Amino acid sequence: MNFIKIALLSTACLSMMAGAACKSTKQSEQPATATAQAEQASPSSQVIVGAARTSKYVPLLKGKRIALLSNQTGMVGDKHVLDIMLEHGLNVVTIFSPEHGFRGKADAGEKVSSSVDEKTGIPIASLYDGKTPMPSKETMDKCDVIVVDIQDVGLRFYTYYVTMIHLMDAAAQYGKQFVVFDRPNPNGMTVDGPILDMKLKSGVGYLPIPTVYGMTLGELARMANGEGWLQGGKKIDLTVIPCENYTHQTRYQLPIAPSPNLPNMASIYLYPSLCYFEGTTVSLGRGTDFPFQCYGHPAMTGRNFSFTPTSRFGAKTPPQMGKKCYGVDLRGLDPEQVIAQGINLDYVIDAYNDLHKHGQQFLLKEGDRNFFNLLMGNTQVYKMIEAGKSASEIKATWKQDDEKFKAQRRPYLLYKE
Repeated sequence: MNFIKIALLSTACLSMMAGAACKSTKQSEQPATATAQAEQASPSSQVIVGAARTSKYVPLLKGKRIALLSNQTGMVGDKHVLDIMLEHGLNVVTIFSPEHGFRGKADAGEKVSSSVDEKTGIPIASLYDGKTPMPSKETMDKCDVIVVDIQDVGLRFYTYYVTMIHLMDAAAQYGKQFVVFDRPNPNGMTVDGPILDMKLKSGVGYLPIPTVYGMTLGELARMANGEGWLQGGKKIDLTVIPCENYTHQTRYQLPIAPSPNLPNMASIYLYPSLCYFEGTTVSLGRGTDFPFQCYGHPAMTGRNFSFTPTSRFGAKTPPQMGKKCYGVDLRGLDPEQVIAQGINLDYVIDAYNDLHKHGQQFLLKEGDRNFFNLLMGNTQVYKMIEAGKSASEIKATWKQDDEKFKAQRRPYLLYKE
């Protein structure tokens, strides 16, 4: 079974989405009842994203000065949410841009300068310029409400939710309304990985949640607000415009690549297992046509598969650039098998054992706050790998914590588990 490539939604789908209507969800409201959840359509039905449901958010936002966090994923069919909002007479005064920029053209980790949107002339305030993750007082004084519409992939080390939390902190500080146009989580069927040790809090791990947390951004925003995770335990005026025809078991095919190195569903499903290589000398395919769908290293010889990373869009200076890497091609895996496995540390353990055997460096940097540990969310997993523990033995260490998290998150869920 091959992964389905990301493709744009049809214009017909846009018409159906624009005509959809359903109830918005205030933070103070209870999540959908079991009966209401059961009425949601099967996973094969067409999902209607929050941004498509103008009848629910246009009245809410009319007459207010809006700051919009979005990027290239904020699409409803062939229209961007910004254009839809402007067509409905909404006053968008500022665009907030996350990692990769408003149009999604910057490399991972690359600083993005503030600018002006060429199409609309609306100022863009970068939240990923290397200066501060919080918008300035001057920017906040110009808006009444912050709107978030961005496609997340449900991983603790994926930075879009961190940007959202910073904006929620800003909303709390300046007394602004906060609205999330919800989108499905393509990894929303899974809860897996250790809960973040908050001593390792960073830009790739910001909340006390598992690596794969199984929540949409709307649900996560509700949880952060309800659990007192915002600065000073403050609460905000939060509204979520939920999706229709979505459950956490929906196999949602993303219509737009969420970032340059997650080009298809194969990469998105393998991301929870392969991202840890970012903290090592091992390449995970950046600089190839199949990033996050393989792994390899020049010293891992004796393997049937090889690739050579090159400089290209989205990977200007990829790890092991220009060097022939030997390793494992994961593109042929059944997606349902990948989903069922959740986080699979066999890949990391395989590469570690191979490089260790050849006397090669594995981690990029030693110390408790090395990037591998920041991505993993604790310091214990790497020690267990060094000690020769199996992937299943390591995974068993966080199972109980994940069950507690599932119970903790339940009041904030908007969709059937």
